[in-house]
Amino acid sequence: MSDRGPVFDGVRIGRPATGALIDAGYSTVADLPRDLSELLALHGVGPSAVGRLEAARGSSAE
Repeated sequence: MSDRGPVFDGVRIGRPATGALIDAGYSTVADLPRDLSELLALHGVGPSAVGRLEAARGSSAE
């Protein structure tokens, strides 16, 4: 498997989080669930990554 790097769809979240999201079938920020806290269940995705993804999405989960 190739190194997928620390960036997911332009957001620097780290290699473990990027790999976890790709393995879960996500390819863009728009693909992610409305409630990003659901991603915390994925091994490698932590609060910092979720926060960066929320900021990238513009926190439009109202």
